Amino acid sequence: MSEILVIGHKNPDTDAICSAIGYAEFKRRTGMANAVAARCGDTNDRIDFVLKSFWMPPPRFVADVSPKVRDVMQSNVISVTAETTVAEALNLMDDGNLRVLPVLDAERHCRGLVSVFKTSKYFFPSTTRLFGSRRVLASVRNLMRTLHGKLIFSVEPDREEELLLMIGAMSLESFSSRLSDYPREKLIVVVGDRKEVQQLAIQERVRVVIVTGGLPIDSDIVAAAQKNEVSLILSPHDSATTAMRCRAAITVAHMIDDHYLSFREEESIEKVRAIAAASSFHSFPVLDQQNRTIGMLSKSDFLKKVERRLILVDHNELSQAVHGADEVEILEIIDHHRIGNLTTQQPILFRNEPVGSTSTIVADCFFRFGVQMPEAIAGLLLAGLVSDTLNLTSPTTTDRDVEILARLEQISGIDARDFTDKLFASGSVLITKSPRQAITTDCKEYVEKKRTFSVAQIEEIGFDQFWKRKDEVVTALETYRAEQNYFFAALLVTDVVLQTSLLLVAGDPAFLKQIDYPEVEPGIYELEGVVSRKKQLLPYLTHSLDKIE
Repeated sequence: MSEILVIGHKNPDTDAICSAIGYAEFKRRTGMANAVAARCGDTNDRIDFVLKSFWMPPPRFVADVSPKVRDVMQSNVISVTAETTVAEALNLMDDGNLRVLPVLDAERHCRGLVSVFKTSKYFFPSTTRLFGSRRVLASVRNLMRTLHGKLIFSVEPDREEELLLMIGAMSLESFSSRLSDYPREKLIVVVGDRKEVQQLAIQERVRVVIVTGGLPIDSDIVAAAQKNEVSLILSPHDSATTAMRCRAAITVAHMIDDHYLSFREEESIEKVRAIAAASSFHSFPVLDQQNRTIGMLSKSDFLKKVERRLILVDHNELSQAVHGADEVEILEIIDHHRIGNLTTQQPILFRNEPVGSTSTIVADCFFRFGVQMPEAIAGLLLAGLVSDTLNLTSPTTTDRDVEILARLEQISGIDARDFTDKLFASGSVLITKSPRQAITTDCKEYVEKKRTFSVAQIEEIGFDQFWKRKDEVVTALETYRAEQNYFFAALLVTDVVLQTSLLLVAGDPAFLKQIDYPEVEPGIYELEGVVSRKKQLLPYLTHSLDKIE
């Protein structure tokens, strides 16, 4: 059963993390055993404080959910080494209904591929190379292995050499006449129970004599082979089969196609699909970061459906979602923000309510359906609620938030006011983070009127730390806007005690002219009484965009 990821937005805040953990717990308790809390961004000091407060590990980090090569590849790799015989390789292909095998070394690095196509050209040479059908490149031991025979006597059995097949099926006179046409030391004589032919071949010191049909070999023949240093093999097959299988004793090393196409396990299926389709290859080794072969990808594997499913919490816009969310199935959305432009392939559960936090909605799910809520989960949801509503002081706060918070206090045994003070004192991003990290820790991307922009928020106790690092923050914001090619990038620095904010904006001059709040310094505006990005700042910014021609 594939996992279902319950995941918040990029650059997650406390509410996104807490609601993901809480809703995953709710889904598991109501029958979705494979629901797993996840995140697609780093935690911060305040999130870490919340998680430690309730002995809860952070959700699993998932940066990208788009289908990857590893999701559809064949992970049970049937492979051969360069020393494997072609006969053994073909048996593996036949058993696995395969056309290609990777040739791996001891560290599982791919040396190339061996294919049915290339071996067939060896076994069935063109009419201009018919003599090639008699050539055998093998060692005596590999001949014995390929024939499943018995090595009666051998001389240098592991020396690979180029040999010639001769079938001793004619009269002794004809056989003797033909022997003179070839170098004896390169001959493999395949013969049945024609003892006189066996004796002559050994007397002439051919390289190998193979006696077919599993017939017994007379002791004087064995003695003669030992005396004349002629390798002697007993084959269980008839002469025709034996001769054919001899050629398959060649090792894979001579059949390797070292011009092949491989993919990385983490590559996107969408990215490699066209490359694979345009290739003449049918199968592709899949490599890990150490270049080890961990799978094989065939063109038919692209038809497999990747069973990866998501439940989005605390957002509903693809620009804020984990990378690849548009390529997988979204089952549910639980959110309290404006509705964006996300579309789905089928109807889904979409619960969007105008309350102060997604944690409020998640807690309500437990209460509405009579599901027992663990004490730690109640604490987490309380933390998410007070973080997003500034302990019910934000203009986004509703009566439902007030009611839910009271019930969460009772279950968790936590005093919300005391916890809020500790939460906001637990870490200032302006102290603990670089300016770049500070402006992106809680940052969301939006698209309005075909213009893309970002709005970030930092919640502080007082503005002292901001004014100390103002120049660095302003520079970082402008650099970030330029890198992302945004129409503008905004940062709301909120004093949670005085319930007021400063707004920094880097962007198009035509947009800056529309901001009519008091400008305390170039690009820095005083927004008295504004503390909510969602309910107060974002509507103002989108309205300002509308005024630009």
